[in-house]
Amino acid sequence: MHPPTDEQAQAVDAFRDGQHLVLQAGAGTGKTSTLCLLAASTGRRGRYLAFNKDIANDAAGRFPRAVLCKTAHATAYAAIGHRFARRLSSPRQPAWRIGQALGIRTPVRIGDHEVSHRALSHAALRTVARFCQSADQALAPHHVPALRRLGTPAEHAQLAEAVMPFARKVWTDLQNHEEGVVRFEHDHYLKLWALTEPKIETDFLLLDEAQDTNPVLEQVFAAQRGHAQLVMVGDSAQAIYGWRGARDVMTGFDATHLTLTRSFRFGPLLAEQANRWLAFTDAPIRLTGTDTIPTKVSPVISPDAVLCRTNIGAMTEVVRQLEAGRRVALTRGGQTLVALSLAARDLKDGRRTSHPELVLFASWGELQEYADYDPAGRDLQPFVELVDTHGPEAIIAAVDALTDENNAEVTVSTAHKAKGREWPKVRIADDFPPPPDSDQQDDSGRAIPEPVSATDARLAYVAVTRARHQLDLGGLTWIENQPAVVDSV
Repeated sequence: MHPPTDEQAQAVDAFRDGQHLVLQAGAGTGKTSTLCLLAASTGRRGRYLAFNKDIANDAAGRFPRAVLCKTAHATAYAAIGHRFARRLSSPRQPAWRIGQALGIRTPVRIGDHEVSHRALSHAALRTVARFCQSADQALAPHHVPALRRLGTPAEHAQLAEAVMPFARKVWTDLQNHEEGVVRFEHDHYLKLWALTEPKIETDFLLLDEAQDTNPVLEQVFAAQRGHAQLVMVGDSAQAIYGWRGARDVMTGFDATHLTLTRSFRFGPLLAEQANRWLAFTDAPIRLTGTDTIPTKVSPVISPDAVLCRTNIGAMTEVVRQLEAGRRVALTRGGQTLVALSLAARDLKDGRRTSHPELVLFASWGELQEYADYDPAGRDLQPFVELVDTHGPEAIIAAVDALTDENNAEVTVSTAHKAKGREWPKVRIADDFPPPPDSDQQDDSGRAIPEPVSATDARLAYVAVTRARHQLDLGGLTWIENQPAVVDSV
């Protein structure tokens, strides 16, 4: 292991002084190594909370024995979840069947739309899922998810009025650890544990990937401040899961804020690319590459990984790579596309679908029109084009033709699912659109593009920093023509 950098040594000193810490650790800057240095600098007992099981298991082999490494879910399971063990192993069943058992049997009319009992069942279950990700003490109408095509506040209020009584039935059902009709999931016992206001017995508590923390876990973590030294580590610029309830809890956390900015993953040229995207976010760091790593930024003929913005883009890339005769792996995305393709097949065959994204469409033509003309349907347009070009069966067949990563020539992934991963040679897929043109013009009369949004910049930053040796900017090449940002860091 390399000797500690000045930044790592500063973090160890602050930790020894007993300060609560926020460590902003850029891509490849050795955050786990730094946490190990902190833990090794003391004889006190510690706990390390990780985002997923693989990270926790890896950490367990690296930390001193006085530090217990677990996921938040494993911690909650030991405290309360084990009581629900019987329910956790219950078989999967369609949402409409659960809804039927809870009394959802008739459709509801909202505006011009009939919301079927299937859609109501999905909505009730998703309401409880959203509540479980929140720090709220009780179910509320704002937990009811928006349904495509019910766009106005009045329509959503009507939907919430119809869904809330059933959502309360779902939550009551889930609190019975002996039996129930709702499928019991891991997030359910995590929420039940959080509602008990647990005290985690430890001298210090380390929270990894803090930028992706759900409010429910943030609340539990922050509540330990009275008896434990708190350390959260992560990268605010990699906070890309806001759409599923996570939020960046690092920036405003009351603690000593330090940074890790030297990346051991790549060289200066790639650090320069990363910093271009960081300038469009409010991230408090800029990266420095390692001089001895000669990372190139240039076209790649045979990438180890192709990173896409969306699942649809990933599927388009998979089809393209399969047609070129390559062995292709897809990172955890195949089943999402199969479910959407089956829903598309139903609509094309004149049947309604129970897929929660498409449940309010009566026909494929209706979905095509929505994707083409309704601003809220733009994200479905690539999927509609994919189905119209290849057909649902070809997409399902493409998923069946996938190889596992160990035997693949190329791995296709979304940038979201590539987080925490790295490959020698990476190409960025062409589904990362440039910002639209603004009303302003430059001196030569050309339209000046809008600034890059912080959300898009964070995703691009994650994507470009997955490469170790060579990066092909591909679909992000447009950044070369983007007006430079006045960097405030």
